[in-house]
Amino acid sequence: MPLAFQSLSHGEISFGFFNIESDMLLLNQYFFFASDFCSNISQLASSEPNPNESVETEWDVYGLRVNDIGNLMGAIQGIDLRGFIGETYRFFPFPKETAAFKQSPEGYKTREIIENIVRTYTGSSRIPVIIEMSDNAVAIGEYIFSMHWFHELLRYVWMGGYPRWKDGIRPQYVLDMKEVVEKSGYPLFGFKLEK
Repeated sequence: MPLAFQSLSHGEISFGFFNIESDMLLLNQYFFFASDFCSNISQLASSEPNPNESVETEWDVYGLRVNDIGNLMGAIQGIDLRGFIGETYRFFPFPKETAAFKQSPEGYKTREIIENIVRTYTGSSRIPVIIEMSDNAVAIGEYIFSMHWFHELLRYVWMGGYPRWKDGIRPQYVLDMKEVVEKSGYPLFGFKLEK
């Protein structure tokens, strides 16, 4: 389930997994795969930029219009299957037993299905990602986060969000991200993902 995270630019915004059988994440209207997110984070953490200079890169995302996103709570309950999220829940409904509500470490295997669904609503686009070490801030598209809240985004993915990774098993791309982030000499990183 997505949770509320504090941004410097827009106040509270949603970030997280929205279906336990997919590794796709949402950041308000941006949708992207956790495997890509972790790879992008690993690339940033393994770079050695001048800590006094800003770093700019771009990430691939699916940016959806509000009316195309759908109703997460309605989709979970099976009563509102409109939009991208609703269509995802047609393929992968909420489990009947709450004990089965755990984030699948094999969610990456549904990527082709999820991409085919999201492409009926929008194409992939690139958004800027800017690290301003002088401000201790990270911008992902239009959303700006303090270093603390940016770290919380990474911790969310490490933990498997809410309800956590099934059986405590994480995908390899999450383990790889943790290793690179924690060993990084770049000032934005070099922190422990586990509190």
